[in-house]
Amino acid sequence: MSNFQYYRPNRFPPVIKNLLIINALVFVAQVTFGSSQPYRIENLFALHDIHSVYFQPYQLITYMFLHGSFEHILFNMLALWMFGSMLENQWGAKRFLQFYLITGVGAGLLHLGVLYLEMKPVMEVFRQLPGSEQLELIRSADFKVNVPTVGASGAIFGCLAAFGYLFPNSLIYVYFMIPMKAKWFVILYGALELWLAIRNSAGDAVAHFAHLGGAITGIIIILIWNKTNRRTLY
Repeated sequence: MSNFQYYRPNRFPPVIKNLLIINALVFVAQVTFGSSQPYRIENLFALHDIHSVYFQPYQLITYMFLHGSFEHILFNMLALWMFGSMLENQWGAKRFLQFYLITGVGAGLLHLGVLYLEMKPVMEVFRQLPGSEQLELIRSADFKVNVPTVGASGAIFGCLAAFGYLFPNSLIYVYFMIPMKAKWFVILYGALELWLAIRNSAGDAVAHFAHLGGAITGIIIILIWNKTNRRTLY
């Protein structure tokens, strides 16, 4: 008689669990230290436009572990657990962590590209200012190029796109009430993000192009992996 083993998915696989813990600890540090320190956490680790004096390449990784508010981290971590757990159970810890970090970097790169174009007129005006005014403005929080970008949303959109590709007919309950197949949810949500990104309405502080960058990067990775090793995907 052959041995039969029942596989039970881990509701909190190791990478997801550690990502939740790290994000929570970093948010506690943000709240605890706030802006009272000479070297703000956001200045060091949030993602900044490449024109900013605060920009550092490592921020393409660190920015995804910072968040702007309790609601921001709450919904991001809930989405990470909902979609990321399924992916990690399917791929394993190492491959999922690679996917998560690469999609976060992809999201950040597209966001930086859009910022570069948006900030060119700002920098042209800045370069025409007297040197004393430039020195006063260059590290100011009011200077547009110094506005930080934080959040795991780009990487989470990568997870969402992968989930929709791998489990297209799984049901997602919008607002915990309205059932919708994952493939339609991803398509509609992606279309909404694209519309909001193009619209670029005043007062909208959400990095919609970062969301799209994460989703696009996620789909590209899935297609590459699916082509090179079909056994890893459905």
